[in-house]
Amino acid sequence: MSAVEDFSRKYNLSDEELFSRINNDELASERITAPRYSYWKSVFRVFFRKKINVVVLVILAVLITFAYLYPTVIGYDDQVNPYLYVNERGGQHLTPSAAIERYGFDIKWLFGAGGTGASTFDSVWNGSRISVSLAVICAAINMTIGILLGAIWGFSRKVDMIMNEVYNILGNIPGTLFTAVMVMVFSPSFWTLVFAMTIMGWLGMAYYIRTRVIIIRDHEYNLASRCLGTSIFKIAMKNILPFMTSVIVLEIAAAIPGYISSEVFLSYIGLGMSEVSLGRLIYEAQNAMVTPGWGWEFWTPVAVASVITVVLYVTGQNLGDASDPRTHM
Repeated sequence: MSAVEDFSRKYNLSDEELFSRINNDELASERITAPRYSYWKSVFRVFFRKKINVVVLVILAVLITFAYLYPTVIGYDDQVNPYLYVNERGGQHLTPSAAIERYGFDIKWLFGAGGTGASTFDSVWNGSRISVSLAVICAAINMTIGILLGAIWGFSRKVDMIMNEVYNILGNIPGTLFTAVMVMVFSPSFWTLVFAMTIMGWLGMAYYIRTRVIIIRDHEYNLASRCLGTSIFKIAMKNILPFMTSVIVLEIAAAIPGYISSEVFLSYIGLGMSEVSLGRLIYEAQNAMVTPGWGWEFWTPVAVASVITVVLYVTGQNLGDASDPRTHM
């Protein structure tokens, strides 16, 4: 007696009850039932897995709030400040405790008063807004041009021959000297500094992307795409750049704090913009650094600039690490 007959006798089942025909659906057998994969959802899941990243983001949110919302709420104007005790006798160069004792407790006196009696707290956050805006605009322009041109530069050998000569010429011009000339030729304004820092600022990023592209441009799938007639631009955008997302994020993470530091340095040596940025505040308060009791005017913008650059850098670095596909396993 077979096992099937034994099973049928044991449970008193007929052959029709034991066996039933199953339709063979070839389309259903080819259907992928795995859950859809979202790259950026996976990136943020890895990013928020580290509690330190949440803390850094909270600090960044507080900094951005004070830099952009606080000056707007109080209606800050570095030329006309009717709500400040500007040039009031005895109201200059005050420490936080002295300013609060003189005018009463107010958030604007947490950093004391400067050389004109103006609130250092208000000036610092307005300066932060200008410096961060400059850095973000410069980074956006240079990264966009650098990434797109660098991808084509590295994939096309004809473009590579031309751009190498351009790089050899422009890459040897001192960036700080060029920026200084632009500031002296044109008016030392916000957009003059943006122009000076972006007219050649994309070149380094483009060359870096070009080097990375050369490493992967001859992979089999790229050769197959070229044989099928796919344009170089489309191959660069679809086949190459997506594999360098983590590298690009890391470069952006270093670029934004770098532009803030450059602006602070240029303003500190007297080549910055006319707007009251963090660098301008540091430049104007440098004499107060060595005067007893006046140090708050100098070290406050220095500390705020340092915290902003460090937080931006750490956030970008951790986001860049999270965007590496190898961390999603």
